[in-house]
Order: sequence, then C-alpha cells, then structure tokens
Amino acid sequence: MSSSSMSSAPSPAVPARGVIAGLSTLDRFLPVWIIAAMASGLLLGRLVPGLNTALEAVKIGEISLPIALGLLLMMYPVLAKVRYDRLGAVTGDRRLLVSSLVLNWVLGPAVMFALAWILLPDLPEYRTGLIIVGLARCIAMVLIWNDLACGDREAAAVLVALNSIFQVVAFGALGWFYLRVLPGWLGLAQAALEVSAWDIAQYVLIFLGIPLTAGYLSRKLGERAHGRDWYENAFLPRIGPLALYGLLFTIVILFALQGHTITSRPGDVARIALPLLAYFALMWGGSFLAGKVIGLGYERSTTLAFTAAGNNFELAIAVAVGVFGVTSGQALAGVVGPLIEVPVLVALVYVSLAGRHLFTAKESTRA
Repeated sequence: MSSSSMSSAPSPAVPARGVIAGLSTLDRFLPVWIIAAMASGLLLGRLVPGLNTALEAVKIGEISLPIALGLLLMMYPVLAKVRYDRLGAVTGDRRLLVSSLVLNWVLGPAVMFALAWILLPDLPEYRTGLIIVGLARCIAMVLIWNDLACGDREAAAVLVALNSIFQVVAFGALGWFYLRVLPGWLGLAQAALEVSAWDIAQYVLIFLGIPLTAGYLSRKLGERAHGRDWYENAFLPRIGPLALYGLLFTIVILFALQGHTITSRPGDVARIALPLLAYFALMWGGSFLAGKVIGLGYERSTTLAFTAAGNNFELAIAVAVGVFGVTSGQALAGVVGPLIEVPVLVALVYVSLAGRHLFTAKESTRA
C-alpha cells in the first residue's frame, strides 16, 4: 500500500482508521512532512540569495536535473512494486481504459478551460497558464497518491503509460484547440501555443521511461534470482522509503525555485488557487463516483480518480517558461499548480480511504 513497508492493499472492509494506524511513521505523518518540505523550499528560495538561479542552471535543455533526480527516485520504488505479469487483466478492462481516456483527454481539459475563463476572466496570462496545466495529464506523482490510497498499482501503471502516449500525440493539438479554436468560436480572446511533439516525448521518456524500465528489470531479475517471496517481503520494503524521500526532495526543490515569486505575489497566488481547488474537487470526486457507478471496485475507482485529477506540472511549467518566459504570468500559474495540488491530493488520499465503505468486498474482487 504505502511507499515503505506495506506491500499489499487491505480489503475494503477494513476501516480507514485501521489502515492509517498500520502505516509506518514516515507514511502516517506524510502531511506533516509535505508541509515542512513546502515551507523549507519557500524559505530557502526567499532567504538564500541566488539559490533559484543556481538550481535553474543545473539542467539539460529545459529539464531541471534536481527535479528529474527527485522524480526518478520517487517513481522507481512504486514501479518496482508493479506485478507486470498482471497487466493483461488491466488492459482487458475496457470500462477502466475508456473511462480514463474520456476523463483525462475530454473532460479534464474542458473543465480547466471553463474554470479558468469563469474565475479568471480579467487575467489572461494566468488563465492561459491554467489551461496549459489542464492539458498536461499526470504521469509521475499520481503513482505515489494511488499507492498510498491502496489503489490498483497495475492499473495505475497502464493508465500512466496510456496518458504518456496521448500526451505526446495530443498535447499540441489540444493546446491549439483550447487556446485558439474554441475561444474563437465563443468570441473570446485567443492565445497561441507552439510546442513540438518531440519536446513532450523527451519528458515522457525521462520521467516515465527510465523508472518504468528500472522497475520492470528490478522485478524481473530479482524474482529470477531469489523468487517472488524474497522480492516482495525483503527487497521492496528496503527500497520503499525512497519514494517518499524523492517526493519530499522534489517538493523542496520546486518551492525553492519559485519561493520568491510565490511569497511576493500572494494575491495572485490566491486567484490562481481558486480554479485549481475547484478543478481537483470536481475531477477527483466525479471520477471516484464514476468508478463506483460503472462497477470498477474500490482499487480501480481510486486509480481512475487520481489519474484523472493529477497534472504533469513539470511539463506545464516547462512549456509555459519555454513559450512565454520565466517571469510570465503563464509560468507563475504553472508554479502554483504543485503548490495547490500536493496538499490537496494528499488530503484526497485520506478521503479515498474513508470512502472505502462505499464499496463491497464483492465489488473489489470483481474489479
């Protein structure tokens, strides 16, 4: 379940309080560690002269090496837990796959577009930045939230891979549609977004391809050498805490990079936060209930909800910076994304666990 010692999801019949009590100390106080990491990053960015410039300089192309290191460290243990011999059962679940595609690539961008225009009609730069965030579907942190909420790991791996493929193919086209075509049809102000499919593919290859390959090879070689029992009961608990260490490191770096900007413009941050909060509530809540209605069971409903609600903030920030500039309002909207997303999705992990009583053990087995 968690990123540390627990290796299997308990039955939905177990009360949420019992699940939380069974977590390791690291996992049980996750909100505390995340708040501390956010605060540390903001303070470092604000108080250490030139820190953000130094961190920005450590990159290859537009990819920040410190952020890449944190994300790879975060994703590897989760992907090493996936039982790849069970992926066939997920790819055959058309309800899950079709629902995920519709939620991620039809409803998600449309919901963010509507919220951005309704709540930020007078702030075109922030509005454009949020629309870009809505187009960047999550392929990284969602694995952590899904794992902590006892979601289906195999389903998460498949849906993340599916999102990655669609991200390469659809990101540029949807950006053109939501920033130029649709506003033109509605008589609204238009914007432009020039981004190549290769730029998107680089992010997918690095942030998903590397940890996915490492996770697959770890399981394949580990089970071949020592057996599944050793791999899941000895090896996985040993590497599990790396996921949360990677998450906390990534959060510190992200907030250190933008600490000065965020703390110097609190009013703007609050305006950007409002549509983001509405977006996460609508997408997660609607997806979780949709999974229940179509009979996916708790584990896959949870996976569906987190993959639909999360966003690829690394990609959104990189695109906004590359197209509009590092000091642009579009870039600030991308930066505020993880500021809101991280604590909100951590809270939704606990909401998800508390909602397990909505599902029966039979539904879970059937899924």
